[in-house]
Amino acid sequence: MPKTIFPTLTLALLSTFAYCSAKSFDFKDPKGVNNIIFQMDAPLESINGSADGISGVVSFDPQKPEKTTGSILLNASSLHVGNKLLKEHMLGKDWMNVSKYPTVKFNLSKLTDIKRQGIDLIAVAEGKMTIRNVTTHMLIPVKLTYLKDMLVKRNRVPGDLLVLRAKFVVKRDDFNIQKGKNLEKVANEIEISLNLAGASPDS
Repeated sequence: MPKTIFPTLTLALLSTFAYCSAKSFDFKDPKGVNNIIFQMDAPLESINGSADGISGVVSFDPQKPEKTTGSILLNASSLHVGNKLLKEHMLGKDWMNVSKYPTVKFNLSKLTDIKRQGIDLIAVAEGKMTIRNVTTHMLIPVKLTYLKDMLVKRNRVPGDLLVLRAKFVVKRDDFNIQKGKNLEKVANEIEISLNLAGASPDS
């Protein structure tokens, strides 16, 4: 084989590797484990709840994490609190109005301020949050853990995992949820905590 062919093959292989290095991770969890926790600590009541209707796809390259993009979606009707009447109010038209606005969405445009901490990446997720058809720019501190070849241990299929953890605050006022009302039982600040695993099965 002529020597000139070797550089050509090498370049082709490197180009293919570079093109394929970013993987898509699906956050619709077949196990139903992915969830968010929310808390509102008002003067008269502390309200705690959860939601598990999570989906979305994130493109992640462990060699170029700053180029991470994608979306995380929440089915708003999956929001849950233990008190039945409180849940009805929360999902109703005066609050989340889930029949009209069924989806909460975060569009991730990039990661910034990336630092490596063992197997984790500590970063800031920059993007846009949409709740009740109101969109606002947000910077969310996140921790990402890329687990190569570990999907088989979680979902019994070969592939990679991307675990996303975050804690942040959203404000009712920013999304026109009883905006401007100083409510003694419902705080303006809503603390959000999430721990999500995204799957990238081998093709």
